[in-house]
Amino acid sequence: MSRMRQSAAVVVTLLLAGTFAGGMRGQLPSRESERATNHLMSALRDSVLPGEESSRYTELTDADFELVAKEIGVETAAMKAVVSIEAGAAMKGFWAPGVPVINFDRTMYNKYRNSAPNKAGAKGEKVPAGLSGYALRQWTQLINARKTNAQGANMGTFWGMFQIGGFNYKLCGCKSVDEMVKLMSESELEQLQLFATFLVNTGMVNDLRAKNWASFARKYNGSGYARRGYHTKMAAAYSRFKKK
Repeated sequence: MSRMRQSAAVVVTLLLAGTFAGGMRGQLPSRESERATNHLMSALRDSVLPGEESSRYTELTDADFELVAKEIGVETAAMKAVVSIEAGAAMKGFWAPGVPVINFDRTMYNKYRNSAPNKAGAKGEKVPAGLSGYALRQWTQLINARKTNAQGANMGTFWGMFQIGGFNYKLCGCKSVDEMVKLMSESELEQLQLFATFLVNTGMVNDLRAKNWASFARKYNGSGYARRGYHTKMAAAYSRFKKK
């Protein structure tokens, strides 16, 4: 797995603590989580960037899927199925070139800033230009939080196409949350590889290899997975991709 990032994280401890779930899953009360997810997906649908400049940020190729699936030993169709459901219909990791989709969570920020070094971010850091609506609000909150505690702010934010919490940086194979943020900001392929490393280090890759959609969805999406039908959606998506 030449491009996979290795992690020395103590996975069992994190699993028992309930902190390995991707994105907002398992981290917010269910109603708040659903509202945040709906806002995020709506913003993604409304923020497609025109032109060729953004294409490398907004599109994963079949070659990308094949590369990453091979690295972690799963079927390409299974990887595509998970991505199509967990990344949402927009299948998008960036709001602008170099500006990843984020969800700043103040509750998580308050939790992690107490354990992170009390160090502000770079002086004069500004909100990325060209953002509006939900994207602008999220990045404004993040930049403002960084002025007080940059590491805590990054750890309390959910990043990229898969909305993986910054506090999970070790499970993504990164040495620091800053490294995770840097990679999340490079390309959707990097985001996919971070996600793949996350699956390996949490053991969820085994469910993916076995196509045990219910087990995967329970671990990744939380106890409400069945009510939302994540497992059946993944199974249906897998069947579609398998036929192609």
